[in-house]
Amino acid sequence: MAVMTVTLSMKAEELKSPDGNMVLRFEVRNGSPVYRLDYKGKPVIRDSRLGLELKDVDDLLTGFVLSDVQRSTFDETWEPVWGEWKTIRNHYNEMAVTLSQTSTERDMVIRFRVFDDGLGFRYEFPEQDELVYFVIAEERTQFAMTGDHTAYWIAGDYDTQEYDYTTSRLTEIRGLMKQAVTPNASQTPFSETGVQTALMLKTDDGLYINLHEAALVEYSAMHLELDDRSLVFESHLTPDAQGNKGYIQAPFNSPWRTVIVGDKAATILESKITLNLNEPTRFEDTSWIKPIKYIGVWWEMITGKSSWAYSDLPAVKLGVTDYSKVEPNGKHGANNEHVKMHIDFAAEHGFDAVLVEGWNVGWEDWFGKSKDYVFDFVTPYPDFDVEMLNAYAAEKGVRLMMHHETSSSVRNYERHMDAAYQFMVDHGYNSVKSGYVGDIIPRGEHHYGQWMVNHYIYALEKAAEYKIMVNAHEAVRPTGLSRTYPNLLANESARGTEYEAFGGSKPDHTTILPFTRQIGGPMDYTPGIFEQDIKKLNPDNHSWVNTTIARQLALYVTMYSPLQMAADLPENYLRFMDAFQFIKDVAVDWDDSRVLEAEPGDYVTYARKAKGRDEWFVGCTVDENGHTSEISLDFLDANRKYEAIIYKDAKDAHYKNNAQAYKIEKKKVSSKTKLKIQCAPGGGYAISFRPAE
Repeated sequence: MAVMTVTLSMKAEELKSPDGNMVLRFEVRNGSPVYRLDYKGKPVIRDSRLGLELKDVDDLLTGFVLSDVQRSTFDETWEPVWGEWKTIRNHYNEMAVTLSQTSTERDMVIRFRVFDDGLGFRYEFPEQDELVYFVIAEERTQFAMTGDHTAYWIAGDYDTQEYDYTTSRLTEIRGLMKQAVTPNASQTPFSETGVQTALMLKTDDGLYINLHEAALVEYSAMHLELDDRSLVFESHLTPDAQGNKGYIQAPFNSPWRTVIVGDKAATILESKITLNLNEPTRFEDTSWIKPIKYIGVWWEMITGKSSWAYSDLPAVKLGVTDYSKVEPNGKHGANNEHVKMHIDFAAEHGFDAVLVEGWNVGWEDWFGKSKDYVFDFVTPYPDFDVEMLNAYAAEKGVRLMMHHETSSSVRNYERHMDAAYQFMVDHGYNSVKSGYVGDIIPRGEHHYGQWMVNHYIYALEKAAEYKIMVNAHEAVRPTGLSRTYPNLLANESARGTEYEAFGGSKPDHTTILPFTRQIGGPMDYTPGIFEQDIKKLNPDNHSWVNTTIARQLALYVTMYSPLQMAADLPENYLRFMDAFQFIKDVAVDWDDSRVLEAEPGDYVTYARKAKGRDEWFVGCTVDENGHTSEISLDFLDANRKYEAIIYKDAKDAHYKNNAQAYKIEKKKVSSKTKLKIQCAPGGGYAISFRPAE
């Protein structure tokens, strides 16, 4: 229910959260809009300016007077199609300030929503004669910090988030940026102090702050540029191929800028602000949208054990189109017998789907490397019988998961999209993993610019017409749009498990991702790697996966996603079937989620209740220092006893030299039980709880 009042004052306008602890203050100072944010009497954001710089016309930065203020309160409870909670409360106080620029007769509205755990605000451009079409040169939203906070950051980049995180003081970012390792030589940070959101911060007095955005639609993704002398972040939008930051037609609303605040790290992880600032689902019927647990023909290609390509010689170079005339390389992973083996394994162990990459013609030419090569998304290699394999999977109660590598030829993908989705429907597919590897062609747009943001949403809407669920890799990082488009089951948009096969990620990586990348939505992290020594799969690959087996199990709980992959090879699971049991048991959709303990960069421990069942699962992931975890089981039903199966690191386990050492214990527990578990360096633990018979 909403209650609205209208006020107008020359003094600073104040807006408090429903519990009164979060206080926003706004004023027009010398013609410029300024805001600040306090939490429990402590400053979180110092006086910070707002506005936009426009191209070829007067800016929306100064010359304003406050012409109207509208206030309201809102409180509802809604149910997500899938998620970490069965129900979500959306409770905030709102203030919309109308600013009039007298010299241009233009109006701009800034809408603030204050929640108990933070703030969201956006720019709104109402329909008006003097502001219809305009081009954004830069958004000038500021976030002025109150001190030299500890930051958990990755370098600003218009095309990738696939970095390891760095933990440092704000004033250390400039020096450390020069040491940042880029994912490949063509991708470099855009500045020495630019970082990406979601940005996690911690103050010296123990306040946790997260800066991000919500509902990124028809706009460029926001980065943050730090003035490391004044400690002020300013928004920095992704440019298009011509350097412009956005093309706007009023009426229009920008994405929300978010500030999540808490005196516990758990507050950041449990916040629903990002979801609540998105619109309800666009779909009347969501019955076709289902969480998925899957395996795949994928890790073997990532590690180099097998190949995406059918042949070692590009067909284009050979001048042929009939692949039956091309000599196979003998390493092609997506062949009939190999895929059938995966289908059998999935059926035997209760998995929903099997992802198969490299099924379609053209990988030789793309890897060849013809940068102009494009896929058609419907033509299989000679050794991949689409109809036979989907019929075989259907008999086993399993689906195949489609793979669309667009080769970043976006217009080509859009031209083929209807045919590609219809091909999926005709052959029994209901989910697709899409990829956008490489520079966007034809004209060099960036992955995170307005043009591509529009494409990703178009792909979701088009997929929904065919009742297709989407897992988008190399796309823009999520901003809660899974509420509006629940067929967006997951994104990659960060450094995932595949990098463990390229030299490894730092052990603290999965203790930071929940505070950063996952603030916007679920990630297809692809956990479950049981064999850490990659040269056992491919003698030419000397990478090492920086984790223990127990920690890999924990990631199914700590790295939330309704789309979870058991990413390792089936033969590696057969070696550790007692540990594999947790992957088989763990849920992918939840009624409740609670953070039991957390500290970014050190450890994260979650408890989650399976959807529709009195079964709980706990996961703990820790950094290279190890951790002694002490948790209470007070989340369990006080009137029942439970059997706990604990999968933990052995005493001598270590992510570097004894990663496969684990121990499994069973014990009876209750809501009054307290557990103390030692986690190895780079390790963790996982626990399943079921009512005791």
